[in-house]
Amino acid sequence: MKLELRGIRKVFGTFVANDDIDLVVEPGEIHALLGENGAGKSTLMNVLYGLYRPDGGEILLDGAPASFSGPGDAMAAGIGMVHQHFMLVPVFTVAENVVLGHEPTAGGMLDLAAARRLVREISERFGFELDPDAVVEDLPVGAQQRVEIIKALSRKAEVLVLDEPTAVLTPHETDELMAIMRQLQAEGTSIVFITHKLREVKAVADRITVIRRGRVVGSADPSADQTELASLMVGRSVALELDKAPAAPGDVALEVSGLTVADAAGVQLLDDVSFEVRRGEILGVAGVQGNGQTELSEALLGLQAQVRGSIRLDGRELVGCTTKQILDAGVGFVPEDRTHDALVGDFTVAENLVLDQYDRAPFGSRIALRLAAIRANATRRVEEFDVRTSSIEQSVGSLSGGNQQKVVMARALGRDLSLFIASQPTRGVDVGSIEFLHRRIIAERDKGTPVVIVSTELDEISQLSDRIAVMYRGRILGIVPGDEDRDVLGLMMAGYTAEAAREAVAGGARTTDTQLADEGEIA
Repeated sequence: MKLELRGIRKVFGTFVANDDIDLVVEPGEIHALLGENGAGKSTLMNVLYGLYRPDGGEILLDGAPASFSGPGDAMAAGIGMVHQHFMLVPVFTVAENVVLGHEPTAGGMLDLAAARRLVREISERFGFELDPDAVVEDLPVGAQQRVEIIKALSRKAEVLVLDEPTAVLTPHETDELMAIMRQLQAEGTSIVFITHKLREVKAVADRITVIRRGRVVGSADPSADQTELASLMVGRSVALELDKAPAAPGDVALEVSGLTVADAAGVQLLDDVSFEVRRGEILGVAGVQGNGQTELSEALLGLQAQVRGSIRLDGRELVGCTTKQILDAGVGFVPEDRTHDALVGDFTVAENLVLDQYDRAPFGSRIALRLAAIRANATRRVEEFDVRTSSIEQSVGSLSGGNQQKVVMARALGRDLSLFIASQPTRGVDVGSIEFLHRRIIAERDKGTPVVIVSTELDEISQLSDRIAVMYRGRILGIVPGDEDRDVLGLMMAGYTAEAAREAVAGGARTTDTQLADEGEIA
């Protein structure tokens, strides 16, 4: 199916989200829609999917005009969409989610057997390996995304829109998604791939259209240089490599000793973890997802219940303290899942920016909020962090994922800190904003704050860290310099000690993100 968007315009109040956008997606093409956070990419696709009514322009499918009053019309016309924030019912099974809204029936009753057959058929066709009876909330993020794709394919989508599909995926899950996209393309499905990740665009797209501030500013071939694409997307030159001065570490500020964490069933998640972080240095924590990094960052903030060992910050023991007590001690925290753990979606941008300080000066007291101070803070932070929002009174849940992340970072870095902990600090953020946020993290280090960064992005870990702790199966295999060879880090993430990894690399061994993820999960 050939998709054409001609002169699409969408306005919210005085804000022009889409300004006369033209886009053509050829049959069987992977067309990347590239742009920074808040550029209007998702709004444009929501118009296509019938979630928004356009204020101007037209949609054509195979040359014929089409008009959608809702997603049902779009799906009936062969348009499918996988949203950045999944539209799944967590307590339903895979099969129940897939057929929701077009349930098969037998004798007037829901035919779950037919739903299971449908899931198995599509899963086997694309190698998804999904259990139709698995409950969605128990599935990892990558598997939940496949459920969304199956939903679209079950309704015979000929054009599939993927909205920031890799924003919450690990490198291994991203590679799997790329393979799925190529397989869909081989079967004739057209794909609109919304993203701001330059490597992924170059790896999988046939053509690239760049949107900036609601307008198409150009198109490019996937062979274009990353720097050229970044400049076109942001409207200025962007430094893709972080230029930072060497650290000047001071005294030890954070001491973690013998830290052990278990889950409710008694399964050990962290095993005798020990490390130190000095004032004015960044310790990066690297590892394949699921090797204890999440539990480590949560334990540091008092979010894990079964903890043994010691966590001392400036001599004060934090094990046994509440999360609020730890935050009040000057710990800034960016959790890995902003939607569930960092933001209140129905609250305004202004309110979210003071969630950890609303009950104390200058924002409030025990009996009242000081609304003028909250608004002034929001105005300052929104400008400082370039949060693309129509108003500080806009609900944070209505922002793009990258702008939500900026709100979280602005809140965490908006006060004097004794420790800064960030898990996946730039997840879902565009290349221009990544440059800015990385500089802010370095600036925090240079103020003398000890910093702990947890990231599955090796490039990010290597660029930011002064030292790198590599985790594997709940333990720290070793702590290496920040400029350690990428292949050594990859092998350590797969279970090698630092010494063994260096010997292997010296002997010619190399590792890709895909290999290390596979080995790390199997080892």
